[in-house]
Amino acid sequence: MLTTEQAEARAAGLVEAARRAGADEADALYAGEGSTQVQVRGGKLEDVGRSEGEEIGLRVFVGLRSASVSSSDLSGEAMAALVERAVAMAREAPEDPYAGLAPAELLLREGGPEIDGDDGGDPSPADLLEAARACEEAALGVPGVTKSDGGSATAGRSVVALATSAGFARGYSTTGYGRSATVIAAGADGAMQRDYAFHSARHLADLEDAAAIGRRAGERAAARADPARVDSGAMPVMFDARVSTSLLGHLLGAITGSAIARKTSFLLGKEGERIFAPGVAVRDDPHRRRGLRSKAFDGEGLPTAPRDVVADGALTGWLLDSASARQLGRAPTGHAVRGVGGAPGAAATNLYMAAGTPSVAELIGDIERGILVTELIGQGVNGVTGDYSRGASGFLIERGEVTRPVAEITVAGNLLDMFARLQPANDLQFRRAFDAPTVRIDGMTVAGA
Repeated sequence: MLTTEQAEARAAGLVEAARRAGADEADALYAGEGSTQVQVRGGKLEDVGRSEGEEIGLRVFVGLRSASVSSSDLSGEAMAALVERAVAMAREAPEDPYAGLAPAELLLREGGPEIDGDDGGDPSPADLLEAARACEEAALGVPGVTKSDGGSATAGRSVVALATSAGFARGYSTTGYGRSATVIAAGADGAMQRDYAFHSARHLADLEDAAAIGRRAGERAAARADPARVDSGAMPVMFDARVSTSLLGHLLGAITGSAIARKTSFLLGKEGERIFAPGVAVRDDPHRRRGLRSKAFDGEGLPTAPRDVVADGALTGWLLDSASARQLGRAPTGHAVRGVGGAPGAAATNLYMAAGTPSVAELIGDIERGILVTELIGQGVNGVTGDYSRGASGFLIERGEVTRPVAEITVAGNLLDMFARLQPANDLQFRRAFDAPTVRIDGMTVAGA
């Protein structure tokens, strides 16, 4: 794997070669990654793996025609063939009036925020094995847990570099660490219930204690034993913080430039309108130090910036890469994302819903009968209409108290109605790329088994 400086030079050299071969514009993206994972089961080492790989992608433009080619062979001979192939393909491609690089005057030329995404660490396999075992042992120590589905620990480093024919050449490196445990608990009838816990961080020092992760996995599995049946009906539904983040995913999918340009979003025409209750805020923060998706520049070399996606309940606008911005007659917003092959799209970085004022107990307190959802199953969401229907499991809420576990239920509604009724609790924690507190949504339809 190349260093950041080597990756920048390699990407810039590939762009220069493409220009010499006849491309009017070009950009190149290098991505390298190395990671080690240790898996244990029943206290014994089950698997230890090391993966390393690097790839570079070249996108060239000949007039309004473009092509993308990638390779995992970075030798001089392979790079020469890559350039020749990409330019030849672009000359035969159909014209796209929206194709092209990001506006040169908007590129991040120098500076940028300090992301602090690489702690320089490289834990040994022995250290990872110790952490994986600690996760599993703590989970198995919880009463009611009968079997382990494994404990794991991972560590890795990534290097990314982007260069364009407009003179941009920047890169960065990040480290990543993770620990997890998955266990099974048996109920009185012998039925098995599985649950898990994990944590990921850029710095090893920020990673949660392995035993704490394991205990949480065991407690979650044990609490799900002997689920009760639920009568169908309309009722309040609480989405635990583990699953409430999925609602941000549905919001994001509806506000990307491609969905708006294709007119395939249930939020089409809602820009500037209040879609959540007053006071609700959803923010994207690419500059959070040590954030899982923090970065100084986007997939096209534009500077990133924190932004309110929803402010005081109102939708502020769309997330745009350069191509979708041209289609909509707007400026790109610095949200381009891409892999080494193909054109960029648009996405958020560290997206989160701001914490509300009430506690979880206060939001539950006046619910006579409802559901606390802790797991969602399936993909039953229509991004065009906003219709929402997903399998779920969790716990019954009775007279303001969380009582018995429930499983094999369906929760349904429409995302526009759900957003409008959503009430966030005050338990927001920054643990993932997307974060949200526990939320309450009244009037959802729940179907029991």
